[in-house]
Amino acid sequence: MEKRFGLHFHLKKDNYCKGEVPVYMRITVNGEFREISIKRKCDPLKWNVEAGRIDGKTEFAKSFNSYLEVLQRKVYDARKTLLQNDDEVTAENIKIILLGKEISRSKYMLMEIFKRHNEQMAELVGREYAPGTHERYNTSYKHTISFLEWKYKVTDLDITRLNFEFITEYEFWLKSERKCDHNSTMKYLSNFRKIVNICIRNGWLQRDPFIGFKMTKREVERTALTELELKELAIKNFSIERLTIVKDIFLFSCYSGLAYSDVKKLKCSEIVIGIDGEKWLISRRQKTNITARIPLLPQALAIIDRYENNPQCILENRLLPVLSNQKMNAYLKEIADLCGINKNLTYHIARHTFATTVTLSNGVPIETVSKMLGHRNLKTTQHYAKILDIKISADMKQLRTRLGQDTSTTEL
Repeated sequence: MEKRFGLHFHLKKDNYCKGEVPVYMRITVNGEFREISIKRKCDPLKWNVEAGRIDGKTEFAKSFNSYLEVLQRKVYDARKTLLQNDDEVTAENIKIILLGKEISRSKYMLMEIFKRHNEQMAELVGREYAPGTHERYNTSYKHTISFLEWKYKVTDLDITRLNFEFITEYEFWLKSERKCDHNSTMKYLSNFRKIVNICIRNGWLQRDPFIGFKMTKREVERTALTELELKELAIKNFSIERLTIVKDIFLFSCYSGLAYSDVKKLKCSEIVIGIDGEKWLISRRQKTNITARIPLLPQALAIIDRYENNPQCILENRLLPVLSNQKMNAYLKEIADLCGINKNLTYHIARHTFATTVTLSNGVPIETVSKMLGHRNLKTTQHYAKILDIKISADMKQLRTRLGQDTSTTEL
């Protein structure tokens, strides 16, 4: 994007030049300049260096300076043409127009490529991609167009104009104009990076604009219900049916570890008898496409039994009558207030609660928890499974006991 623009006429002298000297026009954009000869000469004694014009009021001076004014207007007209055609305003491009040549343009436009990617993704929803993934790329597409309008006053851009400045400015826009937090910003830029990689792999873009750009996410404090909060929620009775349903489905995830999207699509056929003769839930996770194999706890089984004859579940062939994610989260805030839970209760907290309060703090190995959560690797589980104070307390209690025994032995 053009930030600094300058135009100046000057004499181009050398050590061997005597008499009249050639006059050149210098065009500067963002620190880069190009020079063009105006095909005329001038006596250095008559030239005003600061003004870039000939001094005096002679007919020659008036005619010469008038010619310079015409050239100046042509430069500004060329600049205007570049802006109107959504071309980059550079000293080189202005020079090309003034010389009557054509601006070389790439045949690949950023948003056309982005749109085509999203259309292909839509065709594969349900097979290769989850609906939520497609929706996130659509949102990223809209954000990118809004950024182009904000920075470049265009709705599409030649991919050759992608550079490091573009990426850093996009990051700034997401954080300042869209009010995205750091991690959300990184997710949108990660989506955009996939489009850039498509251009690079096809040979349309020669240099990766993300080189040198750090895409690291910041550690987020994971929130989970404590054992006491979980018990308070479980025994709480509501007179409003919708709150009871939301509470039950939320608790089901607390005792199974399933995310909202996975609970919503659950079918009765996914409850099977496991190797131990007990009921297991075997379901493919929508986000990772990895199969989660979960032995069902009594609390989760009780909730399933409660909705066995629910008309909505029978009609839609679903295990539980799950509401929209927006409604679930809205009603969970009501439930938190009624239960005296001073946390921003959202559905995903149920998954954190299963990982920490229900399993890890009760001695279930992290490798087992990782399998039940359907994670690809243990590192992902470690983000959910923060070490609880109660676990630290239990470990230190055992250490005190051992150290006490060692002290007694020493005294004897």
